[in-house]
Amino acid sequence: MPGTPPPRPFLKWAGGKSQLLAELVPRARAALCGAGGYHEPFIGGGALFFELAALGALPPRVRLADTNPNLVEAWATVRDDVEGLIRRLAEHQAGHDEAHYYEVRAAVPAEPVDRAARLVYLNKTCFNGLYRENSKGQYNVPMGRYARPSILDATNLRACSAALQGAEVVRAPFAAVEAAAAEGDLVYFDPPYDPLSPTSSFTRYAREDFGAADQEALAGLFGRLAARGVRVLLSNSDTPRVRAWYAGHAVDTVWAARSVNSRADRRGKVAEVLVRGGPEPGPVR
Repeated sequence: MPGTPPPRPFLKWAGGKSQLLAELVPRARAALCGAGGYHEPFIGGGALFFELAALGALPPRVRLADTNPNLVEAWATVRDDVEGLIRRLAEHQAGHDEAHYYEVRAAVPAEPVDRAARLVYLNKTCFNGLYRENSKGQYNVPMGRYARPSILDATNLRACSAALQGAEVVRAPFAAVEAAAAEGDLVYFDPPYDPLSPTSSFTRYAREDFGAADQEALAGLFGRLAARGVRVLLSNSDTPRVRAWYAGHAVDTVWAARSVNSRADRRGKVAEVLVRGGPEPGPVR
């Protein structure tokens, strides 16, 4: 509809890619030329997906995946029952205070739309928009201190729902993309980052860690996909291990502001890498 704002991520997500879109979008659009499919095995907040949707750059097949069942369910609910989600979020917005936050955090809703509304509400009102689960799979982030948190943005949720129509949203490990991606498709990997130091590790968005063995397995998958004609794009930390894992592929250094650190003096611009593999689509535009 003319004048409708483009979709933006409906969740705040640690490590989200909104600030790197100027680097990601030209590479993704070049790789999507002639592509029949687009895949994101670590969907998170979906900044690149929504930007490509707004630009009309997505191919006919779109597959979005993650291992976090709560996250996948929220994405599917935005696609399939956005009006129900909007109604539930309006109720959370009306009742929001500290007692309501912790009551919702402790709850285990029975219905998918209620679980999705719970996740979105907690994400918008928790400390730093941080998704974190303990070893029992329970959300354990304290409430943030916001004067007027943006709990419900019905216009954006409807735009996100429209962008998701026709997209496949599945709970699956990243390795499942090997069978799903076809020659000429684009796969964008945005995994939990390799830690810059032993004390800077933040790899637990869910009850399972994403450690060095997973990073190595991902690098192997990246190489196999590229070798059979799938175009591959990956974001990660600029560490010696990452550069070793992706040696032989095109590695570009980019800079991003990161705020997830307990010490304020260690926040700010940090180097990251964008790795490209598979058939070269032409000059980056």
